[in-house]
Amino acid sequence: MCDTEAQWIAEAKTGDKEAFSNLVEKYHRPVYSVCYRMLGTPTAAEDAAQEAFIRAYKALDRYDPERSFATWLLSIASNYSIDQLRKRKVTILSMDSEKHAWLAPPDPGPSPEKVALDKEKQALVQTILAELNETDRAAVVLQFWHDYSYEEIAETLDLSTSAVKSRLFRARRLLAEKWQEIQTVSIPSIKPAGKRIAHESPTI
Repeated sequence: MCDTEAQWIAEAKTGDKEAFSNLVEKYHRPVYSVCYRMLGTPTAAEDAAQEAFIRAYKALDRYDPERSFATWLLSIASNYSIDQLRKRKVTILSMDSEKHAWLAPPDPGPSPEKVALDKEKQALVQTILAELNETDRAAVVLQFWHDYSYEEIAETLDLSTSAVKSRLFRARRLLAEKWQEIQTVSIPSIKPAGKRIAHESPTI
């Protein structure tokens, strides 16, 4: 944690809203990203991200400075999103807004054909994620979109490291199976890509 961030946290704990706003600005993108991949729509993700920051602000007194603030914050966002999925049975939808195109892997100067293909692949990824239970989905999102280690995921989701490894193994196998199945049955236009992916996990 940098000195500036530590100062913002210390000031926010005293009720300094401007200091907390600095933290919100710094972490809005990763928090929003977790919520979006979990809940599937920009509106639900924005609401969840806002609620996560509100909960974080109220819980600042319980934050342990020895712990990574990012991990603590994403833990709040992940668990709130899991709760929302369990309560509302939210269906994961495709990436439907150009405004949030940064969520997809950057590709400088792609051809129109590749842009269309990438959109189809992203839609498949979101559909496949819906096959996972809430906790497994969170583990996958944290690993593949935020490069969290097994240990960090375990801390974030309050699981053992071995449980995280087991969940991710099962989830990746299911993702690979569903990817091939949906490509073959529903998206014939990207079958050539399916031949390459058939022996590996989907790129998510």
